[in-house]
Amino acid sequence: MHVDIPRSHPRYHSLIAREKLVNAFEKGIVVAQGLIAHGRGECFDYILGEKSHWFAVEASKASVAWLLTAKNPVISVNGNYAALAAEEIRDLQEATGAIVEINIFYRTEERVKAIEDYLRSTGVRRLLGSSCAKTRVPGLESPRGIVCVEGIGSSDFVLLAMEDGDRTEALVRWGKTVAAIDLNPFSRTAQKASITIVDEAVRATRLMVKLAEEMSTYSRRELEEIKSGYDNRKILSAAFKAIMDRLREAVEKGVL
Repeated sequence: MHVDIPRSHPRYHSLIAREKLVNAFEKGIVVAQGLIAHGRGECFDYILGEKSHWFAVEASKASVAWLLTAKNPVISVNGNYAALAAEEIRDLQEATGAIVEINIFYRTEERVKAIEDYLRSTGVRRLLGSSCAKTRVPGLESPRGIVCVEGIGSSDFVLLAMEDGDRTEALVRWGKTVAAIDLNPFSRTAQKASITIVDEAVRATRLMVKLAEEMSTYSRRELEEIKSGYDNRKILSAAFKAIMDRLREAVEKGVL
């Protein structure tokens, strides 16, 4: 069942995201497990107040600095990320020149093709999916270990969203710098990433598009300083503190 959601609804953006995911599920882009994963992340967004905190902005700046300076930056896209943020992914690619690569856990060639067709229909151009030459991430036996040679296989920086911690850990071990968009700072993805953007994926990607447009005027030295000055432990600690403060406030006031 699909319904028209009025913009006046207090949960408008959340309900639109759910509708997008359901539509994508019906088209074979999203799997049922992805719907469960979205709900888990949405819980953390509620706690964080459904806004981009300063620590998410700092992590986004570091990610953009990498996207603008890396030799072969890649934006890794799974079904949920494609369903929710295809236009934002396109805009971030245009702003940074990064390759977009499809990488999914519940992998069939039909599903890869469905995601590929959808991303192309929104204007994503440098896109690797079903027809690329493949290699495997060392030590990663799951379908996520299958990557494109000219994409993640030869990348020095990978931006990913809503991913599995084992792949994040394997990519870092392989020598990649990995930025992960993940609302759950407790997850293995968040803990193992080089840069953790604790934010909602669409909101974070829109922010990175804006930052990329601004930072494209920065000198190489300025971008390198942003990269070298980034401390992911500090960012994760700030995210944990924000969650604690929010919950403490709820306990004290009896309301969020």
